[in-house]
Amino acid sequence: MALRTAALLSVASLLLLTRGALTHTGPATLPVILSVENVLSNITPETYFSSVVEGGVLLGALRRLQEMQHDFKFTVKEDPDFGLLLESVNGISGSEHEQTYWEILAESSGEYNRLDVGLGCYKPKANEHIILRFSTWPRQ
Repeated sequence: MALRTAALLSVASLLLLTRGALTHTGPATLPVILSVENVLSNITPETYFSSVVEGGVLLGALRRLQEMQHDFKFTVKEDPDFGLLLESVNGISGSEHEQTYWEILAESSGEYNRLDVGLGCYKPKANEHIILRFSTWPRQ
């Protein structure tokens, strides 16, 4: 009888664990549109599609895109004061000497706004258009 009760408890536990595993779908994913622009050359802007888990950060969308698209590559560097900075996209790197950098913008209703946080903190919204723009900062 004890062996039968133990067996039934084991089966019941297994069913409960399996039921939870089969019904849990995980966090929703949100589609994100990414454009790569280079205002310093006549290169045609490229548009990519990626996704990020709901509540996830832009870095996740970039990593997912890099895994899925062979023609998209990026690197980041960590700044002790500002966190993760976008260092290069598709082989083009920013340069302090040349005063070039990758600007990250979010487009909404035709307006472009610079992100107020970095790609390690920014949480994209569903179908948001993110622009990675290679640009210069003004010489002083």
